[in-house]
Amino acid sequence: MRFPLLVAAAVALAALVAAQARASQLIDRDATGVTLQVNAKGEALLTYTAHGRLRHVLAWGAINALPPTEGAAQVRLQLDYSGGYGKYFSQNPAAQKLAAAFRKIRYTPGYLASPLTRALQQTQQAADLYWKTGFDGVCLPYDGPPIAWAVAECKAPDGSYWAVQEWQRELPDYGVPATPSQSVMELRLSHWSGPLPVLTVHTDWSWRRWDHLYGSLTYLGQPAFGFLADSGTPLDGFGRNVYIDTYDSVYGAGWRRENSALTHRGTGVFCYSVNPHGSHPAGEGSRYRVTVIGPGVTPDVTWEGDAPGPFSAAADAEANARIAALHDTLCRPN
Repeated sequence: MRFPLLVAAAVALAALVAAQARASQLIDRDATGVTLQVNAKGEALLTYTAHGRLRHVLAWGAINALPPTEGAAQVRLQLDYSGGYGKYFSQNPAAQKLAAAFRKIRYTPGYLASPLTRALQQTQQAADLYWKTGFDGVCLPYDGPPIAWAVAECKAPDGSYWAVQEWQRELPDYGVPATPSQSVMELRLSHWSGPLPVLTVHTDWSWRRWDHLYGSLTYLGQPAFGFLADSGTPLDGFGRNVYIDTYDSVYGAGWRRENSALTHRGTGVFCYSVNPHGSHPAGEGSRYRVTVIGPGVTPDVTWEGDAPGPFSAAADAEANARIAALHDTLCRPN
């Protein structure tokens, strides 16, 4: 329970919540015991344990995604890691007006019995317990499309969907053994209505020898791409990397991270050749898996399929025609 004398601490908490709200749909890492609740106000509550602490994270304020627009900001969920205290007290104008009025009477005779003090206490307590009282079991059975890496899914009263996904995005390239910080499971939250992003992937051969993957990421029929990147790392809210995993390769048994590739500006197309890279051998596997963070706050999507097998001139010619039809200057028939 928080008390009126802690108003200054609440203001400090507001700054923390505001800073965290600039994050994308990444919520936390290596979470356990994850539960998802929603309400009729367009909010979601994630409850989980991470880093030895029980967390209640309130999310709101975004759905779906904007098309790539240079100079604009992509939609992002607002996040309150205090479970509602930040949104409903620290950042609430009415609550802060009440707190300011309280500061004027604090320590005056009889201030503890003042109706103003009691009103401030009640407001703080309601915000402090919002994670308990603000959700009344309105999470309807999920009837949306299948979601990869899903931990929890929910249909909201307005017909929109929320989903929690967890996967290893930060694995090192070329099958290099992951450090503890690289092997973390990222906890991601999405909110959408309508169709999912579409990740299209094909395989063929590069230089008639190495496995080659190419395709595109689209959302609502439009390519998904960013405008700013540094060495393949997106620097704006629109850019997306596709993460490529290889199965039973020279790196070892099971799934290993091969590399990632940026979707290209203007087309949303990507291509990647599984050939030797520097001192790293070709990580060709029997199967491949591609995963990408969805545009905006839409769900992350994945593709999985077999390797192309031995080179076929006829199949390669068909693939070259498909690549040419993408009209992407960075992915060319070979």
